[in-house]
Amino acid sequence: MAGMAGVAAAGGMGRASAAEAEGGSGRDYYELRTYHLDTEAQVAGLDAFLKKAAVPALNRAGVSPVGVFNTPDAVGPVYVLLRHTSLESVGTLTQVLGADEEFLTAGAEFLDAPSSSPAYARMESALLAAFSGMPKLEAPATSADRVFQLRTYESPSVKTGQKKIEMFNTAEIDIFRKVGLNPVFFGETLIGAKMPNLTYMLAFESMDEQKAAWGRFGKDAGWRELSAMPEYANDKILCGITNLSLRPLAASQI
Repeated sequence: MAGMAGVAAAGGMGRASAAEAEGGSGRDYYELRTYHLDTEAQVAGLDAFLKKAAVPALNRAGVSPVGVFNTPDAVGPVYVLLRHTSLESVGTLTQVLGADEEFLTAGAEFLDAPSSSPAYARMESALLAAFSGMPKLEAPATSADRVFQLRTYESPSVKTGQKKIEMFNTAEIDIFRKVGLNPVFFGETLIGAKMPNLTYMLAFESMDEQKAAWGRFGKDAGWRELSAMPEYANDKILCGITNLSLRPLAASQI
């Protein structure tokens, strides 16, 4: 197992070095926004705002690609994934958008919604730092029927949370790739709810592919060996898992 982990770790370091060579810090930062919606009108309004105003403005601000997803429910949360290349981008985004006249004009109906008819019920946000084993976002699925999983792993302490991140960085991400669990991103939550935790997203061309990939993962010899190591036992390093099945909306660039 030590040999496999060492090779995987070297592979992760190689990807990070390549990213650094392309410019930037070598890893992404992600803001994951959750818009809570109560009505069909809010769903339609947010969809129009994102397509016509927000996503184009975010791209002009250097935030790209932007992911927009929801669950199969008719009215429910919409998840917006913003990919930043620096913490400065995160910290200045509100001011940059506020100075974008095209954005303010195109998004006026949403941005100026009165309290008597709010554009959404509430918005929550989390800030994540990309793992060293996958420092950049990828968009591996492109079909019209593509589906996504958004998974959050909570840990009982910061120390055990770091152990789960180590497990992914040294071996598990490579196993995911091998069996077809196509990662979009892996992020350690720096600011957000239910900390300490990590969040990752997977993409599949179809529901059938998703089911088949998880079947291959459960049977993979490398995964069985890795998960049998005492320091990576779930009951030691995890205390909660949230799994969301998502579909991309028209405004999504992922």
